[in-house]
Amino acid sequence: MSVSEPRSPIEVRTGVDSVWARLRVEAAAASAEEPILASFLNAAILRHDNFADALAYRLAAKLADAQLDTMLAHDVALEAIKADPEIVEQASADMLAIDERDPASVSLLQPFLYFKGFHSLQAYRVAHWLWKEGRHTLAFHLQSRISERFGLDIHPAARIGKGVMIDHATSVVIGETAVVGDDCSLLHEVTLGGTGASHEDRHPKVGRGVLIGAGAKVLGNITVGDNARIAAGSVVLKPVPAGCTVAGVPARIVGDCCPQPARSMDQNIPDNSLD
Repeated sequence: MSVSEPRSPIEVRTGVDSVWARLRVEAAAASAEEPILASFLNAAILRHDNFADALAYRLAAKLADAQLDTMLAHDVALEAIKADPEIVEQASADMLAIDERDPASVSLLQPFLYFKGFHSLQAYRVAHWLWKEGRHTLAFHLQSRISERFGLDIHPAARIGKGVMIDHATSVVIGETAVVGDDCSLLHEVTLGGTGASHEDRHPKVGRGVLIGAGAKVLGNITVGDNARIAAGSVVLKPVPAGCTVAGVPARIVGDCCPQPARSMDQNIPDNSLD
């Protein structure tokens, strides 16, 4: 299951340059509205020439620690972003996904500056690039720092597509061999984990456009089909067909799903479906 093809509909609709232009306009307006934050907004967004530079700067501010100071963290992030331009495209699509799906986000400023789901996902993308380059020690260091800083755990070897929203993000766990397709939405306390101590391929493979509700646990090397919906609090131990809704402990099919659950964020399940 590829996470890099085809392009997300969000990306087709709006490119990185358009997102960057919008982010700058919103930052300038916020700076005028709240002068006390003008210096911060200038440093984080307005003084940069492009989205890649601003993203590297913001990630460095979030990831720096005693072992990796802000300048070194910035160098690592910028190296990854320049080596793999897809990181910027993914970040742009992720921001638009949040803007589209999360009513708490009133502009692109919120995810870019403040939302730890966005920050942790972009930091993971840097760690994933390091992992692919064989720089596993530094990738593990970033994984540890992401866990400490944002309260979730994403293995740098996991594969995550674009246009993904990790809402709230607290206590999300995504294992080493997990795959998350494009345009998915995951809420807090979601686990994509294993079922034992196997070192082989042992984590879920989640298709495109899947909605996974808060507290859901998807365990084992199983497939969750495109545009499926997993209800909050469910424990999923068997494959989930595309386009259906599963719920319960253990989870079972309780009905069909709306056409694009991850984008509509519709988590309502008819009362009679659980009888």
